[in-house]
Amino acid sequence: MKIYNTLSKRKEEFVPLVPGKVSMYVCGPTVYNFIHIGNARPMIVFDTVRRYLEYKGFEVNYVSNFTDVDDKIIAKSIEEGIEADAVAKRYIAECKKDMADMNVLPATTHPLATEEIGGMLKMIAVLIDKGYAYNKNGTVYYRTRRFADYGKLSHKNLDDLQSGNRTLLVTGSEEKEDPLDFVLWKPKKDGEPYWESPWSQGRPGWHIECSVMSKHYLGDSIDIHAGGEDLIFPHHENEIAQSEAANGKPFATYWMHNAFLNIDNRKMSKSLGNFFTVREISEKYDLQVLRFFMLSAHYRSPLNFSAALMESAKNGLDRIVTAAERLRKLEETAQGEAETCSEQENLHEAESFRKKFEAAMDDDFNTADAISAVFELVKYANSNADENSTRAYVREVRKTLQNLCDVLGLITEKQEELLDEEVEALIAERQMARKQKNFARADEIRAQLLEQGIQLEDTRQGVTWKRV
Repeated sequence: MKIYNTLSKRKEEFVPLVPGKVSMYVCGPTVYNFIHIGNARPMIVFDTVRRYLEYKGFEVNYVSNFTDVDDKIIAKSIEEGIEADAVAKRYIAECKKDMADMNVLPATTHPLATEEIGGMLKMIAVLIDKGYAYNKNGTVYYRTRRFADYGKLSHKNLDDLQSGNRTLLVTGSEEKEDPLDFVLWKPKKDGEPYWESPWSQGRPGWHIECSVMSKHYLGDSIDIHAGGEDLIFPHHENEIAQSEAANGKPFATYWMHNAFLNIDNRKMSKSLGNFFTVREISEKYDLQVLRFFMLSAHYRSPLNFSAALMESAKNGLDRIVTAAERLRKLEETAQGEAETCSEQENLHEAESFRKKFEAAMDDDFNTADAISAVFELVKYANSNADENSTRAYVREVRKTLQNLCDVLGLITEKQEELLDEEVEALIAERQMARKQKNFARADEIRAQLLEQGIQLEDTRQGVTWKRV
């Protein structure tokens, strides 16, 4: 199995630190609102990586955090007149719901930054003791130039950064020893949440949070660290500097980054009006369609989101689900618990599609080619399994298809169709939830109905619905 390593800029054979086990850290979202479809891509991609590693027999310790203290969370709390903690808890719950609807498995551990402050204080103290950090009026900065390998992940040169990257010259730069030094701890402002520290009442910088959570749950050195390519610099670069300076060991062996998601060939932006949350997409499509769409391209390739491409993804997924359902029904009615000789020969061909799938996934998790292998298997199943096939043969073909779809996180079992009166009852419950301002439940019902092929439309005359 080969993984493209951002650190070396080449594909490398995957060799875990501990045979048979994989330690994997994936940077999670900052929880101040519903997650958007840009957040969804790394969630789906690295969930699929984890699934494939487990399919290959590895025991995966998968850690993905929630950043639950941040300027945006504080701004949201001030806007709504509630505690920052309440904002974070609400959107963690909403995020977990969206992840479940995308069939993203829960992490082995979902740490919260606010519950790891003690570890952050300890790591910052170690960095100060070793001369990598310094306190200036209650703000603790990291001495970027002190870390000899700074820039090894992003392949950036420090002198070029100082002359060309003005975004690094943040507030407080006049206090720094060097404009490129970054914050490990900052004093509180009025009305902000804070924690006691030896330097000031304040809160941690963003970068130190992930270094500490990774160390706590996975150890000083890990196999895979992953996230969106926007995190390569400065976030992941700074994590390396902190962790390796504090721990005296290599931080991560493999660094994986997914490419950006564009909307109609333009960068997603609220100002352009092309910003979509996962919840908004769930009102139009089953989120299995979004998952299938995300996996239809290689994770390191830029991906363009459009209505036409989502429709294409829906049709592609329908082909797979329909083939799986047909095999399920054939298995129920078929006779014979042993394959015929010709069927045994046919199963060798079915096995070739599984090998194609594995070859694609072994080549830096090429889900696009893996899906192509699944479609070949679907075409084969549609042509080579019918009412004359034995049950044993149909079961084997169905099992192969099911196993490959499980790796991709694609659910192939169709749900039972709701009766009209059941739909009306759920719509009535949703209307009541909206009157009671229980919008979370109302959204849940809409999503539930869509999952079962029922699309709602709110009009001035009331709610209309149709089967899709």
